[in-house]
Amino acid sequence: MESSEIKRKTKLSKDTKKQYVAAYLFLLPWLIGFLGLVLGPMISSLYLSFTRFDLLNTPEWIGFANYQEMFQDDRWLASAKVTLTFVFIAVPTQLIAALLVAVLLNKKMAGVGFYRTTYYLPSLLGGSVAIAILWKNLFEIDGLVNQVLAFFHIEGQGWISHPDYALGTIIILATWQFGASMVIFLAGLKQIPKELYEAAAVDGGTKCQIFFRVTLPLLSPVIFFNLIIELIKSIQVFTSAFIISEGTGGPINSTLFYTLYLYQKGFTHFEMGYASAMAWILVFVLGVMTLVIFFSSKYWVHYEDGGKL
Repeated sequence: MESSEIKRKTKLSKDTKKQYVAAYLFLLPWLIGFLGLVLGPMISSLYLSFTRFDLLNTPEWIGFANYQEMFQDDRWLASAKVTLTFVFIAVPTQLIAALLVAVLLNKKMAGVGFYRTTYYLPSLLGGSVAIAILWKNLFEIDGLVNQVLAFFHIEGQGWISHPDYALGTIIILATWQFGASMVIFLAGLKQIPKELYEAAAVDGGTKCQIFFRVTLPLLSPVIFFNLIIELIKSIQVFTSAFIISEGTGGPINSTLFYTLYLYQKGFTHFEMGYASAMAWILVFVLGVMTLVIFFSSKYWVHYEDGGKL
């Protein structure tokens, strides 16, 4: 009896090993990609951030000099200011637009599938070079926007060439791409039990009260998710700024986004050490902002099970 039990355990052990081997074989492509394309470049970038490296000569160790130089660089400070301004305006406006449209599309109406597709489409195209070029043509001095304003006898501006308006055009472009967040909000709205709305209506709640006291609290986990995703996307915006400013970040650094300045330092000025240091500062700031949102979530995100796993 004892011998058969040992054989059974030995057999199970072999089967388990085979399952582990099969699992690791399936994971192998991902592991190779992670080590070769993510972890390896990250470690290399961290090392280069402490060096002076121009892509042609051997990296020279200079310690924290790149980080010290960064905080004395007026263009770096301008790029940080532009990026933070963009994030603090574009992310809330995009989420509010996505939520309002999702609430409207959650109602029963004719052709709702067409409307959902129409509003989602810009998210598929919005990050492309073609849309950035189209956006630039729309807001140029002789673009469609000024032509429409001229029809109403309103004098247009050089929206892209004026430092007061250039960033605004990119914020409008980002807000227009709310489709992905809208779809996630729409899925969240459909998960809210109808009985809660019926109970709130029976208690005499107005539509406004029901929205703020039923819909928003129950949708807060989805808002939390969308907020994190849009924050990460917004702080990395590059294509639209590169195309609209023709890679300069102008006029007068008004569209000099952090990633655009990082690109200029790395691939125009060939200061890869400085660019690597900029990348790590970006990772650090993004990590801090994400942690702040995570820690603050216990005050405004509500889960049906109280957040217990």
